[in-house]
Amino acid sequence: MPSIRDLKKDVNFVLGDIIEAVYIWEAGSGNKESEEGTVIIDEAIEVYDDLMNKINQKKLEDNKAHFKSIRKELEEKATKLVEQLNNLEA
Repeated sequence: MPSIRDLKKDVNFVLGDIIEAVYIWEAGSGNKESEEGTVIIDEAIEVYDDLMNKINQKKLEDNKAHFKSIRKELEEKATKLVEQLNNLEA
């Protein structure tokens, strides 16, 4: 079973990469500090905070199911953010 530390790293890396991709898009398209980019970054930060709070919960009944659901939620929300990023216009 993967460790909690690995799950925290995954959340950090995935959402950090999405935020970095927004900055790269803004720099490449000349839309520095765009409204669309800011919305995606804010959502990524909100998802990060939400997932970290869930990871740090104590006194769980079924740890394995809890962390599995967090991984699934990370995948779903990251996919949604990437789709939003891909829909940005140059």
